[in-house]
Formats: sequence, structure tokens, C-alpha cells
Amino acid sequence: MTINFSGRHFPSDIILQVVRYYVSYKLSYREIEEIMAERGIHVDHSTINRWVIKFAPLLEHLARGRKKPVASSWRMDETYINVKGQWKYYYRAVDKYGNVIDFLLCEHRDEKAARAFLIKAIGHNGLPEKVVIDKSGANALALHHINVQLWLTGRILNLIEVLQVKYLNNLVEQSHRKVKGKMHQCLGWKSDEGAKATLAGIELWSMMKNGQLNIAVRWGWKSHITTLGSP
Repeated sequence: MTINFSGRHFPSDIILQVVRYYVSYKLSYREIEEIMAERGIHVDHSTINRWVIKFAPLLEHLARGRKKPVASSWRMDETYINVKGQWKYYYRAVDKYGNVIDFLLCEHRDEKAARAFLIKAIGHNGLPEKVVIDKSGANALALHHINVQLWLTGRILNLIEVLQVKYLNNLVEQSHRKVKGKMHQCLGWKSDEGAKATLAGIELWSMMKNGQLNIAVRWGWKSHITTLGSP
């Protein structure tokens, strides 16, 4: 799979640079518009918004195919995200080294949402040996149901150890700062589509900075499109 930039009025390296500015720093669309204008590139802030919504999820999807394995000890937590004036719940997990495992934006904070997140994370990263959570009963119940399913299917040796230890979970709680900082900078997202696209871009940039992808990481994104899209 490759990303198709045909029909765009700007070359791919400009589009990718602008998307990176938005997901990497606390910059608004209008501020990026001003930065690009200073460089002789005139692009409207509404166009930048469309680029982020269009290309950030595609980049993150491509990156999953080049993501290095994560450690088997996970830290799982959720945080509040403001979308269209309403609070939603952003589930995330990192491994014991702080590497991004997965993420999911949900309408509710309950066992069903926690289980949906865990199923997604396991599907992309395999079963963990251990998951550290806070005192959330919903997260504990979701892990219990997954363990019951493993036991019923004969995978007793694969049961997940569940730990509820506050200080061990500080790692994932601290890693929420990038997401929360971006939310405060933009005063909350105006649409689900915009929130999900931006969150995907933020997590992708974290993975790139952590060296989690099997590509040579450079500050520009143009090389990543070629590399991520290659077989």
C-alpha cells in the first residue's frame, strides 16, 4: 500500500512537513499557515486541516506494518479527551520501556470499551504476559474476561497476569501529556474525525521518535512514505 498524492496542488514533501508540524508541536492550523507563508508557501489553514484528517491516519496505518515488537509487560490507562464539547475516553497502552503499544478513542469508560481496546492491542501486538493497570474495575474486569476466554480455549499457559500498582502505571500516565497538551492547545477537537486523525499522528510521531519502526528515522517524512509503502 502506498499513499496517493495525485491531484494535490502541493508536492508530497510540503504536505508531509505540514502534517508533521501539527502532530508534533503545539501549533494551530493558523500558526502553521503563517510559518509556511514566511517560507513563501501559501496554504490555507482549512487545507492544512484536511491534510491532517486525510493523511495522518494513513501514515499511522502504514507504520503498523513496520512496527518493531513491543515488550510483553504492558501499562494500560485511559484519559479524558474533549471532542465537540463532550468528554470521551482515550485508551492507551505503552510497554515497560515507554514504547507505544496501541490506542483507541471511545464514547464510554466501561468494561466494553476496555475490552475493545485490549482486543485491538492484542490483535496488533500479540498477547502480553503482564498488564499493569490502575484501580479501574472496568479494566480489571475486561482483562478477567479475556483470561476466561483464553482458559476456555485451552490456552492456560497464556493467561495474562494483572497487576494494579499505582507507581508502575505512572509511565503511561505521564505519556498522556503530549495528547493532553495538544487538546488544550486546540481547545478541544471539533469533530471525531479530526480528533482520531490527530491522535493517530501524535502516536505515530511518538513511535518514530522512540525508534519503534523498522525504517531509518529522519526529521522529514518524505522518505517514510516511500519506505512504508514498499513491499
